[in-house]
Amino acid sequence: MQHAVGSPLPPPHQPGHGPATGWSPAAHHPGPQNAGTHQGSVPVPPPPPAPGYPAPPPGPGRGPASAPPTPETTGHVPLPPGGPVAMPMAPPAPTVPDPAGTTLAVLLIGPAGAGKTSVAKYWADHRRVPTAHISLDDVREWVRSGFADPQSGWNDNSEAQYRLARRTCGFAARNFLANGISCILDDAVFPDRPVVGLGGWKRHVGPGLLPVVLLPGLDIVLERNAERSGNRRLSDEEVARIHGRMAGWYGSGLPIIDNSQLDVPETARILDDVLARSIASPPQW
Repeated sequence: MQHAVGSPLPPPHQPGHGPATGWSPAAHHPGPQNAGTHQGSVPVPPPPPAPGYPAPPPGPGRGPASAPPTPETTGHVPLPPGGPVAMPMAPPAPTVPDPAGTTLAVLLIGPAGAGKTSVAKYWADHRRVPTAHISLDDVREWVRSGFADPQSGWNDNSEAQYRLARRTCGFAARNFLANGISCILDDAVFPDRPVVGLGGWKRHVGPGLLPVVLLPGLDIVLERNAERSGNRRLSDEEVARIHGRMAGWYGSGLPIIDNSQLDVPETARILDDVLARSIASPPQW
């Protein structure tokens, strides 16, 4: 009596593994030859016994009853023998984000003479990823005829042109960021005046904008302002008034860099450190 018809199907092939043990392709193509014979030199293992029948004893030509163990292999790569599971190691400490290689949107805040534009340009020039510098004052001055200079008095026209410039800067920043180019914007944002506050920047650029305040001492900004010319130079009284209002950023939760004794490269390096912390724990603003 024949105990089984055909032979078992092979298990599914695993990537990187050879043919499954105990399965021969020839077993899927039965021919007219007798059971137990096979064309070729490699013996074919017999099919398993039918349910309810004991397995036949090993016969001649089937090899010794207990063959020496061989190392398990996958393809041509031998696998090491099993062993005790080692104690898991502690997870590595989280790495500090690298802002130099990350696409970012940064808003550099500070009074006139704080060095915002110089630091922003240097920072953008020395990054490993494409970075654009967008200066609000530059965009405001795109208006030539009919330019509303705030130095002549803050009025509806100057406020409208400021809003337009900020919206234009925000559109440019979003466009750059959508194409993988980081941005650093600079603006004299006042903590006590919503018209020129952070809310508009967040609305136009997005909540991922990282604000950082540059706030050197008053004597430093007065000295730097004296080196300016044209409508970029303010009166000493105006500089002192702006600087005093910028002090309201202390206690706001925003990161503040006092660059009174720092040159531009040192300030840019500290800006990277501040941004790394801001990426890991974004400020609430």
